[in-house]
Amino acid sequence: MSTDGFPIINPATGQLARVHPAIDAATAAGKIDAAHAAWETWRQAGMDHRSAVLKQAAAILRDRIDALATRCTEEMGKPITEARAEIGKCALVCEYYATHAADMLADHRFPIEHADVRVVYRPLGIIYAIMPWNFPFWQVFRAAAPGLMAGNAMVLKHAPSTLGCGADITTIFRDAGAPDGLFVDLPIKLSESPGVIAHHHIRGVTLTGSDRAGRAVAADAGANLKKCVLELGGNDPYIVLEDADIDLAAERCVASRMLNCGQVCIAAKRLIVVDDVYDRFRDAVIDRLQGIKMADPSDPDSKLGPMAREDLRSQLHDQVERSIAAGAILRLGGSIPDRPGWWYPPTLLENVEPGMPAFDEELFGPVACLIRARSESHACELADDTDLGLAGAVFTSNRDRGESMAADRIDAGCVAVNDFVRSDPRIPFGGIKDSGFGRELGTPGIHEFVNLKSVVVAT
Repeated sequence: MSTDGFPIINPATGQLARVHPAIDAATAAGKIDAAHAAWETWRQAGMDHRSAVLKQAAAILRDRIDALATRCTEEMGKPITEARAEIGKCALVCEYYATHAADMLADHRFPIEHADVRVVYRPLGIIYAIMPWNFPFWQVFRAAAPGLMAGNAMVLKHAPSTLGCGADITTIFRDAGAPDGLFVDLPIKLSESPGVIAHHHIRGVTLTGSDRAGRAVAADAGANLKKCVLELGGNDPYIVLEDADIDLAAERCVASRMLNCGQVCIAAKRLIVVDDVYDRFRDAVIDRLQGIKMADPSDPDSKLGPMAREDLRSQLHDQVERSIAAGAILRLGGSIPDRPGWWYPPTLLENVEPGMPAFDEELFGPVACLIRARSESHACELADDTDLGLAGAVFTSNRDRGESMAADRIDAGCVAVNDFVRSDPRIPFGGIKDSGFGRELGTPGIHEFVNLKSVVVAT
């Protein structure tokens, strides 16, 4: 790392694009103090005013979509069409909370003996957001939109490789009319993050990242008695039953696995297929994977860009090679291409079993893993044989069967039937076990960082 800042590398070329300036701990503390001053104004602003700011942020996102999507593609390698979709989704989450937050935070009144009770939702203060590189706009906005509408302020530590996106988000909220400093990015070193959590004006922490990062942040937040929400990735099982529509299942599983070059927390990572349809499903997956070509992510026709960083590619390739050494069969891909940038081809591993990295570890990249199951019951056992529990899916022609399995037999925060899992502003999102705790989005998402206060008036 440069002593003057953070190097921003273009993943498609492997070349240095620029160096993003860093700030020191004292400067970060000053920005937090300024955010607190801005919060004192913002917390008194009515819901109509907050809503107007969020709606204006949505308008700015749409107006600047080309520049923002280009920034996203240049900093983390996302195909430009996916980057544009991400910016559009950020606008939707702003509009969703701008429209519905007042109802979500409405007072609730009821009488008890000798008193009238009023339950109110009030902002906590400054929320510290520690956000990843894989969806550098969406991950931030899905925390910021409910947080700001609830009356909080937010300071952001973005991933070192996507700091330009963080600066862009700060500009968007400023230009939308938020008080100066209400939302601000902090380009700080990782070693300075515990000091931010400990700052007396920080009232909560939200993190999307690895379970290792989650444990560290949870320890710091706990030591300082700060509320936290953790979304820590998944090793998501997608179960294909004998009565599934195989073409549909293959199409949805491959689409989920290859989106964002496979760098998605809720991607179809472990494809668990019952014996009766295993061969047909495998052939359908291979056919679709062979049709996906790596291409310049700035090309609107590109479906698969590079991985975001060289170290991430090296880690993924090591997991693939160790799985093969343990008995997995390589059916497609699995080799690092001889070209500049952090490219990795669509890869398929077969004969994957517990004990292999491809089964036990989250593979964050364009690698699909096929796992054979003897039966529905065996498939569910394999699905839950993981320390993670973020998402999953079931493919079956029997809707009631699929819904029952999703509700009662797969341990995860969100399970889809006959589709892949997507985050949506209207639906609570989060995981269990080592995938973290707390929820983003929906009504639970806006309730995470508020003071649920009971006002009891004697009668």
